[in-house]
Amino acid sequence: MAFQKTLKNKTVFSGVGLHSGKETIVTLRPAEAGTGIVFHRIDLTPPVSIEASAANVVNTRLSTTIGRNGAVVATIEHLMAALRGCDIDNLHVDIDGAEVPIMDGSAVRFVEGIREAGIKTLSKPRKYLVVKKPVTVIDGDKKVTIIPSRYFKVSFDMSFNHPVVKSQFRTMTVDEEAFKKDISSARTFGFLAEVEMLKANGLAQGASLENAVAIGDDGILNKEGLRFEDEFVRHKILDSIGDLSLIGYHIIGHVKAYKCGHDMNHKLITDLLAKKDCWKLVEFTAKENTATPFPISMPDWVLSEA
Repeated sequence: MAFQKTLKNKTVFSGVGLHSGKETIVTLRPAEAGTGIVFHRIDLTPPVSIEASAANVVNTRLSTTIGRNGAVVATIEHLMAALRGCDIDNLHVDIDGAEVPIMDGSAVRFVEGIREAGIKTLSKPRKYLVVKKPVTVIDGDKKVTIIPSRYFKVSFDMSFNHPVVKSQFRTMTVDEEAFKKDISSARTFGFLAEVEMLKANGLAQGASLENAVAIGDDGILNKEGLRFEDEFVRHKILDSIGDLSLIGYHIIGHVKAYKCGHDMNHKLITDLLAKKDCWKLVEFTAKENTATPFPISMPDWVLSEA
């Protein structure tokens, strides 16, 4: 049977927020089965707890922000991607500010901290959201679809009218090792002219060459260059994994995205949840599935109902 997981020990991160530029400290603590991922704004009196769920998303401009009772936590997508990539279901996230630290612009430091803290298997089985029928969201030239699959897969097709970025495509089956090796270290990126405009409007206050890839008119401004030839699309997949985790379950389905961002990711999961005939929740026993639970392969009896 595939069981839920949490951390064995707590782990602490600190750094500046990409948009706020403010220093925050984040502590990840183990949680009981069935808790989910819950953020706690411990700097407020009284503290405010915000469940990481699609229902609590309050802003998707430039990042994903969740909120409750006027309190918010912004830029949660990289941490959420790391938790999903490390197979974590339940966790308390204490934060003393309104934005998760950007770290180096990727999820790799979160992954390293989670692995150092250790992962604990709990006694309660995990529920998977199995996609049975396709769901598509279109907004102008942006499109994202989720279709039935035996695994959780993400395919991303991105295109920019810029000589440095142009078009990139990548597809992957999401599992713990592939996420760590191929996706977790892909950094966020931005065009220099846009970053300057954002800073002038009070955003991207913490952005620097230490935590983002800066794209100039003629090339990459970071001296070390890119970590991958297709680092941009890898980071788009990282963002998608983090945003899609707000559906509240491990997804079994294939996401196909074109020119999408946080807004389209959120629209997809809210639309999917609303169409209850397009998915079902499944628990797996050893008899139904003897493969490694992450990634997990669909038994025929599930796909036959699609």
